[in-house]
Amino acid sequence: MSTFSIFLVLITIVCFLLIIVIMVQNPKGGGLSSSIGGSTQLGGVQKTTDFLDKSTWVLAGALIVLVLLSSLSFTGSLSDNNKIIDASQSAAPKTTEKTTPAAPKPAAAPVKK
Repeated sequence: MSTFSIFLVLITIVCFLLIIVIMVQNPKGGGLSSSIGGSTQLGGVQKTTDFLDKSTWVLAGALIVLVLLSSLSFTGSLSDNNKIIDASQSAAPKTTEKTTPAAPKPAAAPVKK
């Protein structure tokens, strides 16, 4: 198993966990008005909200780091022998030299007998 495959599995797991954490959170709504009106959450609920908030940021950061690390380990193909464009095809085609046609030979003089 290549390192890219390992990163791919880890990215999939982190994405799945991030989806779950985001779906569990309650919509906050209200923006600044919720903080002015006072806190309606009890102590235990506030700590759960803080944990979900922090875990969202940690998982998002881990996702970014994993994507960057996987891009460093990506080789572009499964094996080095398979290339989409061959080296001989990537070179510019060779131009052929233009040759001028040879000057026509003068007609042979008739042979006298």
